[in-house]
Amino acid sequence: MSDDAQSAIPTGTATGIGSLPGTDPRGAAALAAGELGGSGLVFLPELPARGVGADVIGRTAGLLVDLPVDYVHRTYRLAASPTAETRRARDHLRWDLDALEERWETADLRGEAGVVKIQAAGPFTFAAHVELRGGHKVIRDRGALRDVAASLAAGLDGQAAELERRLGVRVVVQLDEPSIGDVIDGTVTPLTRLDPILPIPVPEIAQLLEGVAQQVARPMILHSCASPRWELLRAARSYALSMDLTQLRVADYDRFGETLDSGRTLLAGVVPAVDPGLPQNQVTDDLVTRLTGLIDRIGLPRGVFREQLLVTSTCGLAGATVSWARAALAISTTVADALTTA
Repeated sequence: MSDDAQSAIPTGTATGIGSLPGTDPRGAAALAAGELGGSGLVFLPELPARGVGADVIGRTAGLLVDLPVDYVHRTYRLAASPTAETRRARDHLRWDLDALEERWETADLRGEAGVVKIQAAGPFTFAAHVELRGGHKVIRDRGALRDVAASLAAGLDGQAAELERRLGVRVVVQLDEPSIGDVIDGTVTPLTRLDPILPIPVPEIAQLLEGVAQQVARPMILHSCASPRWELLRAARSYALSMDLTQLRVADYDRFGETLDSGRTLLAGVVPAVDPGLPQNQVTDDLVTRLTGLIDRIGLPRGVFREQLLVTSTCGLAGATVSWARAALAISTTVADALTTA
């Protein structure tokens, strides 16, 4: 994906990471589209509280093409043929698509030139948590890892195409890679302590991620709530970046500034993912002050808020109350609006 494709992601607005509380797809679709359907980047909600097949790994398993997944001893494992877990994950995905389509029609949004974001675990996080049939993690086998990446890309392409057909929108694809630091460091938990999983070099990781982006052929976002891995972020040029800005240290400011100065689009995670117990206007004012102060400190023009940034929560909202999830999306929108005129 080129820098031009990154520019297809709407900026100067708000979005959500993906997960929401509860188990009702219709309610989640109404929440996401209701709070962001004006000018924000609406996302297809994820509801991990539904259990197996709805968490980030199980949901991603439902997207894979020709790679069925089972759930054995509280662990996902590649299987020889489709399983009940594969069918359950695909059912969740179908219900979520149906709910968003229903909301789209109810709000009479069909035909508008909108953009919708979908999410899945990236290939490295998926491979770090899913086992081969022999019990070893997929990440241990480079061939299996490449198969997973290709299968996932095909599944994301298919889901994006279906959403485009149903809603008449353009689709942005977000890969969630919370475990990618463990992959880089070689700290993924192995089958036994005597059989460690070796680290994967950053250039190899970036190359595989670039291959996924080329296969999906839509604007891509690379997301992690963990501390940023700057070498990887620089190398994965086809991706806009989503990060928890509360993880930034002063030592990160130069590299953060370089990232923005290079023109990358950034999903700025700043809104608390759980209720901080403060008035919403106080949270909003504090976040606007902190973000403008950060951009001023690193010496970039405030135009980056309008041209390169989206505001979102620090991480997913699955652990929030429904009322705070709604408030967090509303605060994200209000902060984004304030920053575009800062």
